[in-house]
Amino acid sequence: MNTTNHTSRQTSLSSKSASAGLFAAIVASLCCITPVFSLLAGIGGIAATFSWMEPFRPYLIVLTIGILGFAWYQKLRPRTAEEIACECETGKQPSFWQSKKFLGIITVFAGLMLSFPSYAHIFYSNGGSQTPAAFFEQDSTKTDKIVLDVKGMTCAGCEAHVNKAVNQLEGIYEVKASYEEGTTQVKYNSEIIEVQTIIEAINKTGYKAIDSKKKLK
Repeated sequence: MNTTNHTSRQTSLSSKSASAGLFAAIVASLCCITPVFSLLAGIGGIAATFSWMEPFRPYLIVLTIGILGFAWYQKLRPRTAEEIACECETGKQPSFWQSKKFLGIITVFAGLMLSFPSYAHIFYSNGGSQTPAAFFEQDSTKTDKIVLDVKGMTCAGCEAHVNKAVNQLEGIYEVKASYEEGTTQVKYNSEIIEVQTIIEAINKTGYKAIDSKKKLK
């Protein structure tokens, strides 16, 4: 009976570890999942809600790997003679939720979550400017370039979100957001659009844009 209880506890611990690992993986990727969710749901203002979690992401990744590693150890470790005999006596087979197949599914899904920032950009279309013809007929006397400081961007998906929001404005020639530098460079027609309009478009996504007054030539 004691061996039966021990085996049951080990199986339950493995299942709980798998669930905890998946949860940690999702939390680790919230900073990049949220912008995509906000885009699909049409709720732009929540894009940067979890950007504050970015500094904790490396620790959450290590935690996820550690938890899933422990779950796999519980599944793959050699069973004692007593545990094998117990399984034969009870005749009970582990449920799907306690199987290696389920743990494998959890592991793959967790891996997809952890690597989400690397492919988040595929959820964003290029979102070209509303005045594409103007791009080829730029009047240098009306064209300005400016660098805006943008807070809250944490991955390539965030860059794509900002680029899409600005590219949809009238009079935009080129946009290049960089989460590593925390800036967005914008090339625009100064007679069609004002810098404040660009800033407002970025702010509506949930990120915070600031006019740094860095105008380029």
